[in-house]
Amino acid sequence: MVTVSHLVKHFIQGRPFLQEALGNKLISYGNLAEQMKAGIEKDLDKQVKHSAIVMALRRYSDELEDEQSRVKPFNYKSEIIMKTNICDICVLRKPGLLTKLKSLYEMVDFDKGDTLNIILGNFEVSIVTNEKYKDKVLQFLKSEKILNKESNLVALTMRFSDDFIHTPGVVFSVIRKLAWENINLFEIVSTLSELTLILKKDDAIRAYDTLQKLMES
Repeated sequence: MVTVSHLVKHFIQGRPFLQEALGNKLISYGNLAEQMKAGIEKDLDKQVKHSAIVMALRRYSDELEDEQSRVKPFNYKSEIIMKTNICDICVLRKPGLLTKLKSLYEMVDFDKGDTLNIILGNFEVSIVTNEKYKDKVLQFLKSEKILNKESNLVALTMRFSDDFIHTPGVVFSVIRKLAWENINLFEIVSTLSELTLILKKDDAIRAYDTLQKLMES
């Protein structure tokens, strides 16, 4: 049976930023209930008391606060490495492409700190590398179907000392902070102790400052 509580949870769960604010007691229950009232009444096909929605919001807020208190603490202090002049090329994944891509590693000078990340999807492959290799990579892929090309990107890498790969919510917390600042991410690459974010050059300073604040919190 659908209830006011079910509808309140469904509404909040579909809005992660609102869910976080509610869990941190940053939302006026009364104002939010007023905005939700018409939709809930439509779904239930009957009138609903404003106080019932407020009560459901209070209960769900307490649940969220309890969930947050159970999250394993993590030390976000890390080294942040910024690499500029990065490009991202996405191609259609086809049979034989993976074998072909091995040759790309011979093209990049890792000893000079250059970048090459090959991210394999089920149907697509993303290649993240330095702008200076862009023309060579495109020539190398001339027989492949290029789906998208992005230039003027930056790679921000956080190198953690703690075991972040086994700690729930670390990647989510980083991405959430950037999303709050309306910063879009093109790629996310992680290893055992590193998290690399690929984003527009125009967003680099704001993203760096946001990650610094997260480390200091």
